[in-house]
Amino acid sequence: MIESINPNLLKQTNQISKYLTNFSWDELGQHLVNRCLSLILVTLVFMLVLWLGKKLINAGFQHSKKRLSLSGHRLATFNSLAINIFRYTCLFFWLSGLLEILGVPVGTLIAGAGIFSIALGLGAQGFVADVVNGFFILMEQQIDVGDVVEIDNIKGSVTSLGLRTTQITSSDGTLNFIPNRSITVVRNFSRNNMVSTVDINIPNDAPLAKIEEIVKNVNQSLEKEATSLIGKPQIVGPVTINGHLVFRVLLTSKNGHQTQLGARALADYLKAFRQHGISLNTQSTITK
Repeated sequence: MIESINPNLLKQTNQISKYLTNFSWDELGQHLVNRCLSLILVTLVFMLVLWLGKKLINAGFQHSKKRLSLSGHRLATFNSLAINIFRYTCLFFWLSGLLEILGVPVGTLIAGAGIFSIALGLGAQGFVADVVNGFFILMEQQIDVGDVVEIDNIKGSVTSLGLRTTQITSSDGTLNFIPNRSITVVRNFSRNNMVSTVDINIPNDAPLAKIEEIVKNVNQSLEKEATSLIGKPQIVGPVTINGHLVFRVLLTSKNGHQTQLGARALADYLKAFRQHGISLNTQSTITK
């Protein structure tokens, strides 16, 4: 038995030794260098095409701004979406090119419908839901780039609307990435005129007639000077909030200007009250 095995082992050993002797390490090194250079070249081409494509898309939308009857926010939304689609497309071809260089049969992998379907069902459900929900958000014009919105207690300006996520920049500069499938209720503050509620805290013995007269005089000045004011300010008068007496005024403004208009009106009211010697409680508020 041993005598029959030893010749086989000797034969295998000789074959391995012959293979290692004839093996060309120079060819292996050259092959690896060629593969690395090909990967680098494909990556550089990908980056160049991506950069050039973004430039052309942005230039195309800037050129079409005069022709298309779309708002600036709407045009910016389509611009952002087009760049996202172009980026994903380039990324797909880049990955395909890398796999082909590495010798991975991309066509065979894609042709494996069974494995592809399982992967799609298990791993891409969230992605498909993001794309579908993002499509309906875009078609229904729920939000546009530049709109001030509130989604899931996150309030800010829409920076980008993509296939998978929506980016919102908060007032403190925080950039929030929200998956489109998570967007259920959207509060859009940029579509209609906004109403600012100015509440001026007053004491219980305040001269209401004098306060109303002063407010009317200030409102007349606001109507002449405040370009963001729409219509005439509405004087509600004294109301009670949480046990405190306040004098309420409603101001309608263009969206995006309600905070500035309310702050200016409150400052003018307080200044006029001080000039007429009317003392007020320390806390006055503006709500939107």
